Amino acid sequence: MIGHSDSGASHYTYAMSEHITHPSSAALEMLGWSGPAIGLMDLDAFFASVEQLDHPEWRGRPLIVGGSASRRGVVSTASYEARVYGVHSAMPSAAAQRLCPEAIWTRGNFARYREVSDQVMDILVDETPRVEQVSIDEAFFDVTPAHFSHESPVAICKRIQERIAKLGVSASIGLGVNKTVAKIASERDKPRGMTVVLPGSEPAFLAPLDVGEMSGIGKATRSVLAGIGIHTLGELAACDERQMEKLFGVAGPRMVCRAAGKERSEVCTRVKKREVKSVSNERTFATDLKESRDVRAAIKHVAALTGTRLRRKGLCGTEVTLKLKFDATHTRTASAPLPSPTDDEHVFAQEALRLLESIWRQGTPIRLVGISISGFAGHSSHQLMLFDDKKDDQTLSSHDLRRLALATDEVKKRFGDYAIAY
Repeated sequence: MIGHSDSGASHYTYAMSEHITHPSSAALEMLGWSGPAIGLMDLDAFFASVEQLDHPEWRGRPLIVGGSASRRGVVSTASYEARVYGVHSAMPSAAAQRLCPEAIWTRGNFARYREVSDQVMDILVDETPRVEQVSIDEAFFDVTPAHFSHESPVAICKRIQERIAKLGVSASIGLGVNKTVAKIASERDKPRGMTVVLPGSEPAFLAPLDVGEMSGIGKATRSVLAGIGIHTLGELAACDERQMEKLFGVAGPRMVCRAAGKERSEVCTRVKKREVKSVSNERTFATDLKESRDVRAAIKHVAALTGTRLRRKGLCGTEVTLKLKFDATHTRTASAPLPSPTDDEHVFAQEALRLLESIWRQGTPIRLVGISISGFAGHSSHQLMLFDDKKDDQTLSSHDLRRLALATDEVKKRFGDYAIAY
């Protein structure tokens, strides 16, 4: 049985056994989960979403990231507004231009996409140590109960989705007992959807689907299967494994096993390692900032988010960069050295505020504020305490401020990055 949960910014679909009738999303979280719980996180129209995040004037309009039509380019990603016209990835740019002549075109910014992808992967690793990144916008993750947490796998997936949304992009998630089910489920309800296939409901979920829905079955394999009357995963699951082995070799029996929902999967810990040259955070504002107090508050807020990321990565930097974006084409940055390697926003925010005077005049509208820290050095761990009991004055030392930052990290970890206002 397939159903839909509560409405909202994100939406949820579930597959379940017949004896369970229409649970809400809250009830789903309360259901016991037996066995493995594997999720597949897929960022929705990722490149286009990042471009619309960085260019608010492009939101709600058809957008295509890809090469020029005049130079035989191809579409890399199309926004959902462009997909309505039939535009899709890997389509020749000339064909996309004919289908959607009003589309906005951009060649894209891979460094920026990688930056946002890294932030998303950080969220996944923060929720579970077992994350397998398979592309810049896709990753499997293991949230099996009792492995790393006693929390409901559904609740963890919802929180992941909500945390990603706060970055300004969206993700769809499939959750099931193995990678095949999770992958297929992630494609069922896009964008911003979550499809949950409860343990035991795999055969009912998979059976009616076309064989082409399962990864690894391309046009050639699909044609062979059609030639022997097999069109759905349910029909494939009922096949004789020896017959499939004669047709497809060792891959045949595995296809039958996967189509039946019986695959046993392991999420290999593989988040692509990168040499970290800088750690940054940016925020685009719905309404331009013009007043000094608002700009300064925004710098402190973004600095705090950057500080949290630094401490999670165990990094301390020696240079701060302030970035201000005024409109789609005008951006200014300024950098300054820090007195010593630090991960404390109370230190580098003050330097960023001093830089503000050199690149901004009161009244000039600001669309985006960014803080970047670079020039890394190691840092020793600190015990989490708020203030030194031996101090009885009202002035906080730099040591006190850093312990305050560590304490706020714990609050954010439990209640979200926006639990504390600045």
